[in-house]
Amino acid sequence: MTIKPAHRRIATLVVGVVLLLAFIIAGSTLRVPYVALGPGPTVNTLGDVEGKPVVSVTGAVDPHPEGHLNLTTVSLRDGLSLFQGIGMWMSGTYELQPRDLYFPPDQTVEQVQQENTAQMSSSEMNASMAALNYLRKPIVLGVGAVAAKGPADGKLKVDDRISTVDGTAVATPQALLDVLKRHKPGDEIAVTVQRGAQRLTEQVTLGTRPDDPARPLFGITPTMVAEDPNINIRFNVGDIGGPSAGLMLTLSVIDEMTPGNLSGGKFVAGTGTIDPEGKVGEIGGIPHKIKAASEAGATVFLVPAGNCAAASDGAPDGIELVKVSTLTDAMDALATLGTDKPRPHC
Repeated sequence: MTIKPAHRRIATLVVGVVLLLAFIIAGSTLRVPYVALGPGPTVNTLGDVEGKPVVSVTGAVDPHPEGHLNLTTVSLRDGLSLFQGIGMWMSGTYELQPRDLYFPPDQTVEQVQQENTAQMSSSEMNASMAALNYLRKPIVLGVGAVAAKGPADGKLKVDDRISTVDGTAVATPQALLDVLKRHKPGDEIAVTVQRGAQRLTEQVTLGTRPDDPARPLFGITPTMVAEDPNINIRFNVGDIGGPSAGLMLTLSVIDEMTPGNLSGGKFVAGTGTIDPEGKVGEIGGIPHKIKAASEAGATVFLVPAGNCAAASDGAPDGIELVKVSTLTDAMDALATLGTDKPRPHC
């Protein structure tokens, strides 16, 4: 049997259409093992998020400083189709990275989100400690949160300063943990706290940890706070996670606790982790953060020294990249804004 040329053309066309449709469906639905990184939102740490201050300090010298000290973020797009991935890669705005770098195979998405939240919480505590240390304010162990219906609920309150637990002086979260390790669920311990002008001793019956029935549950989130009960620091960064906002949060706390405006009339943005001693650590995604800051109007960007090489590569025009290794570096650089004094640059 001989197939006529017209029929062959129709068959070829049909096969081509089927293959094209299959490619379109696959390209639109097939998930690639990559995530797309790009510029994320910037948040003024001197401003508000959802109607609440990003940083608030009771007992502040200047509770409403003016200007911009913006933290910066990187957006992350997951669940990309083949076509989406290709389109973002070709856009020049996004970069593709292996998904496993951000969502390890042995962790669920929820676990990754919890880790990011924990890193932000740690960053906030470090920011408080770095600011208080810089200002030479004594620091003690405090209550950052009390678990609802937990052992300490109704006994301890947020901002209590913990002096002793079970008769032992505790000055750090680790010291508190060391005391708790000596006890078991059901034990009653005496906790002495400073609450405002009052010094109180409360009896707390330890509960059982859901993840380890042999270990006792205290039911608080310890943190480090100013010894002065009139100084309390609060953070509200919304749904931002990770540790890289530490430097900018620290600067905002200092801005509220000192007269004048640290930004010196400039739109300042930046990034970097912070430790209690004020060391600034490098972060990921620096080019995207600088681009986001520039698009938001920033003219000065504080760059961790370890990120300088990546920051300088392709940085937008009109934004000054200031290199910082420590909190003191950042403070010294900000003090020169609006003057002819030199600043270290990337």
